[in-house]
Amino acid sequence: MKHTDKKDLIAKHGRKKGDTGSPEVQIALLTQSIENLKCHLKTHKKDNHSRRGILLMVAKRRKLLNYLKKKDATRYNETITTLDLRS
Repeated sequence: MKHTDKKDLIAKHGRKKGDTGSPEVQIALLTQSIENLKCHLKTHKKDNHSRRGILLMVAKRRKLLNYLKKKDATRYNETITTLDLRS
């Protein structure tokens, strides 16, 4: 992930300027990393180390989504729709 991509994600999903710790930003960054790893795994099918990494990231994103849903359902729904996670 490029530095400018990361800055754009933080600016788009942050609740205020310079916000990097909110669940929305963390979920957006994890989603971007997961997408990058998915592309990598399509070409390198036997890369089990990266496969494990993607599983850990998906689990962490799931935990953050559960936390956000419990804390504030409207922010959860906004995050889900903007990142297009649920179909």
